[in-house]
Amino acid sequence: MNWFQNWMLPKAAATHAGDVDGLYMFIVYLTIFFFFFNGALIFYAARKWKRRSDKEVTPHITHDTRLELIWSIIPLIVVMLIFFWGFKGYVKAWVAPNDSIEIVVTGKKWVWQFEYPDGTRTLNDLHVPLNKPVKLVMNSEDVIHSFYVPGFRLKRDVIPGRYTEMWFTATEPGVQQVFCAEYCGKGHSDMLARIFVDTPEQYEVFLREGDEQVRKMPLKDLGKLVYENKGCATCHSLDGTKGQGPTWKGIWGNVHKGTDGKDYPVDANYIRQSILMPQAMVVQGYEPIMPTFQGLLREREILGVVEYIKSLQ
Repeated sequence: MNWFQNWMLPKAAATHAGDVDGLYMFIVYLTIFFFFFNGALIFYAARKWKRRSDKEVTPHITHDTRLELIWSIIPLIVVMLIFFWGFKGYVKAWVAPNDSIEIVVTGKKWVWQFEYPDGTRTLNDLHVPLNKPVKLVMNSEDVIHSFYVPGFRLKRDVIPGRYTEMWFTATEPGVQQVFCAEYCGKGHSDMLARIFVDTPEQYEVFLREGDEQVRKMPLKDLGKLVYENKGCATCHSLDGTKGQGPTWKGIWGNVHKGTDGKDYPVDANYIRQSILMPQAMVVQGYEPIMPTFQGLLREREILGVVEYIKSLQ
């Protein structure tokens, strides 16, 4: 009867999905059985004990203890079986393994943002490795959303002001669709995301080089994305005003004087070193407060920052 299950449900793509499908199909088959069983009893009773004449009187029947025990105990056993089956699956789906990859998910009108352990952030595209447990730590910036992955048989509300969690181990390579299952405003139906289940080799490429968006986006646009997503705007302005760090406007090709008294031309090498080893060259008039982005930015993202600064003349 696999064709029946496949007709009703999308293909199972995570370890937890098998437990959900087993219980779901058990309830479906049980419902079908009792539908026909009860229908047959009703048909049998209507045929056997139908009224034969107008003078026939139904005998006074108080109760049947044996029958009452049967129709009370059997449903009780079935309901308790379903409860413990579901509870076992619920506990298994709630507690993530200790070796899970932890990814932070932020829901906001009307996008999903994913942040990886190395600080990488993506919008609406999540990359996970095949056959490796992944734990999602989720929160909302505005209203209640709901992170729903039909192929994984998982759904969890994403609530402002608190964290919720869900975990999965993807078993099928490919792409899984994510929906928001809680109405969150006019853009609710467009709040979609994709989970890319990568082979170990593909996942390593993603960690090293980024997703397709990072690899194909024009460098200047990528640099702007880094500026907005990596906290650069906290210290560096784009309009020439002084912040906790030098402005980016019009600095390309100029010379910065360091606290060591040396002059440093603002070129690609200077920007790269300032990102990866910010304490090596501190501009006069500023405190050495910039953290290193070593390991947090890919080489193409650094090149994107260079191109973006070039454009700010």
